Amino acid sequence: MYVILGATGNTGSVVARKLLDKGKRVRVVGRDNKKLASFVTRGADAFTADVLDTDALSRAFAGAQGVYALIPPDMTSPDFRAYQDRVTESIAKALEKGGVTHAVTLSSVGADKPEKTGPVVGLRKMEMRLAQVRGLNALHLRAGYFMENTLAQIGIIRSFGIMAGPVRADLPVPMIATRDIGAAAAEALVRLDFRGQQTQELLGARDVTYTEAAKIIGTAIGKPDLTYTQLPDEQVIEAMTGMGISRNIAQLLCEMSAALNNGYMHALEPPSEKNTTPTSFETFVQEVFLPAYKGQAAQA
Repeated sequence: MYVILGATGNTGSVVARKLLDKGKRVRVVGRDNKKLASFVTRGADAFTADVLDTDALSRAFAGAQGVYALIPPDMTSPDFRAYQDRVTESIAKALEKGGVTHAVTLSSVGADKPEKTGPVVGLRKMEMRLAQVRGLNALHLRAGYFMENTLAQIGIIRSFGIMAGPVRADLPVPMIATRDIGAAAAEALVRLDFRGQQTQELLGARDVTYTEAAKIIGTAIGKPDLTYTQLPDEQVIEAMTGMGISRNIAQLLCEMSAALNNGYMHALEPPSEKNTTPTSFETFVQEVFLPAYKGQAAQA
């Protein structure tokens, strides 16, 4: 049996579906049973638990041959790094108590750096903490920049007619669709051929700059002259807090963007068959961004 954390999220939902497609026994974990219902109708076992409830997680993990683990987002956290550490500790203790031998985790490019990478520092600490779990073989998927992050641009485009953010316009970024991360995690869980502590970068189909992203998005939505503008941190933080994101998280995301902009945070591996994933940014825009854009336009 496989246990999936974050089963209602972008990556966990794909992991769960892929494993169910292969006829595997799957237990999906979440705080709201209703949101897990679609997996239950396909034969999955639903387990209600909060990731900070170590005892409940231990019960969820009992008997698992493999676990997909991640730190769920909490965009309103006043101290996100502390929250990350608490979740990591809960998962680590539950994996050990549950006797789990294999786990695949969602980490990030940049997790090799000890500081100044915003929320990615918490993922580095997760990797290090799981290395201390007795008997655990862990594969940490160090994913690139989520293509889904560009969905936040929809409101900016509609309000201001441009794309904008803290990342440099000309910076080549390894952009990846979250569905490709989920597919890679599911494949690794089926194989269970990793030993000890391993990392694997997932870098998308190719690097994309925000200038390129604006051209691709603009063409798709009928705004061929769409451009991207890099904003100063304070303006980004003000915009994010206006969207309900905590100031602490906004500051961490700006720190991560600075680490990307100055080259401190970067992929360690050159592109290869192993770390290249199939979904191009053009495909993502057609299949995910455009429907979301049209949906928001219809609701406006």
